[in-house]
Amino acid sequence: MVSTRLSTRLGLVLFLLNFLRTGGFLVDITYLHSAVAKGAVCLDGSPPAYHFHKGFGTGIDSWLVYHEGGAWCNNVTTCLSRKNTELGSSKYMAKQFNFTGILSNQQELNPYFYNWNIIRIRYCDGASFTGDVKAIDPATNLHFRGARIWHAVMEDLLAKGLKNAENAILTGCSAGSLASILHCDTFQALLPKTTRVKCISDAGFFINAKDIRGVPTIETFFSQIVETHGSAKNLPKSCTSKRRPELCFFPQYVIQDVRTPIFIINAAYDLWQVSNILVPEIADPHGFWKICKANIGNCSSAQIKTMQHFRLKFLHALRGLGKNSEANGMFIDSCYVHCQTERQEIWFRNDSTLVWSKKLANEIRDWFYYDEDRPLQKADCPYPCNPTCYHNVFNITTAIQ
Repeated sequence: MVSTRLSTRLGLVLFLLNFLRTGGFLVDITYLHSAVAKGAVCLDGSPPAYHFHKGFGTGIDSWLVYHEGGAWCNNVTTCLSRKNTELGSSKYMAKQFNFTGILSNQQELNPYFYNWNIIRIRYCDGASFTGDVKAIDPATNLHFRGARIWHAVMEDLLAKGLKNAENAILTGCSAGSLASILHCDTFQALLPKTTRVKCISDAGFFINAKDIRGVPTIETFFSQIVETHGSAKNLPKSCTSKRRPELCFFPQYVIQDVRTPIFIINAAYDLWQVSNILVPEIADPHGFWKICKANIGNCSSAQIKTMQHFRLKFLHALRGLGKNSEANGMFIDSCYVHCQTERQEIWFRNDSTLVWSKKLANEIRDWFYYDEDRPLQKADCPYPCNPTCYHNVFNITTAIQ
């Protein structure tokens, strides 16, 4: 039951965030039927899908590939609970999706990427596009084929012009953002050496930390994902060659060896990590943290102190950003939020969230286009120092626990 709640809670967060998006435009879905013959299918065996808005003008040869988020399923039970939903089957996916923030085609809302080719890959495998189990149990008909989906979609996009890209970004939100880290170097290897290729992680830097009881809840959960989906062989070899495979699902153990420049966007008080890594429901049986997790403004001084310690662990996990640190960037704010690049009010607006007086979109522009001798790595002061934050607030009846 705990694993089921942990694996579905992020889906609720993402649904609520999508509901709040403004200023976007609808993009039709594309079903990749040709992938089925390759075994590249969703949990239920249906074809993978994506939404593709073609670039125009000066952006015709620039590509932004975005992985959708939506948590994970860690065993047969939790994967079955997703099988007949949009997180496990393209049969249940909306035929159109609202593109906002970094995906917007309006120059005034997305001045640096508005005319790029923009792709949103739908997430229906439950393991951040890493799984590949050949056998299919007829009793469940579950397909663990996320890695095949990723390669099939990339093959299709390459044929549609990605192979000629002058600029390319691999990014995503949450579980999709984790996929952007895990597949970053593989993505670069698909493209010409002349292509400027970089990766962006938005709310995907999940840290390996114990919960308030001192129990490694998230490490156990990630271990179950890797085992269930057969993910080990598709995780970065630079990590699995020296660590247990389940640890290589955590960015902090992978990013030190990522060769492609990468930018980390995250809240130091990421609401999903606070609610599921620091204080999962099993660690709070009496619900003392319930109103705090629903609204950081309701937290007691003792709870804030616990969250400040978590922030320090998060910043420590980010330390150095790897061997390629001079080429990497980060934008770590002190907001209580999860996923920020698709939220227009955070991405680019007159009143957007600032870190060191800088907007997120402007930092991404500077990092992507300018030389790597200008590292852009900004970490905010501790909560509640930043008055520009947009904190997520949930009604107590729908609080993320």
